Amino acid sequence: MQFCPNCGMTLVPTKKEGKIVLVCPKCSYQTTKPAREISKIKHEKEKIVVIGRQEQKIRTLPKTSAVCPKCGHPEAFFWLVQTRGADESSTQFFRCTRCSTTWRETS
Repeated sequence: MQFCPNCGMTLVPTKKEGKIVLVCPKCSYQTTKPAREISKIKHEKEKIVVIGRQEQKIRTLPKTSAVCPKCGHPEAFFWLVQTRGADESSTQFFRCTRCSTTWRETS
């Protein structure tokens, strides 16, 4: 990376008459870049992760002791959501670790 000696902006490589010239986008200063200094930057695309059905079943929420109203199981995942105004308390949601029934409690 080179900078313009006049204004300090980054010089942008541009092809002119078959040669690569470094040009300042602000003051139009130009200089040629020696062939040995030319380099390519290869950008790799980010990898995309596909989550299958089995992976979706993995739960990362914290667990607590809460009795499921549907199956009576004594353990559930839980999380808090601010469903009303900021000056009111949060709503606590539960999801049974056995049957996945979801219920809530407001405080």
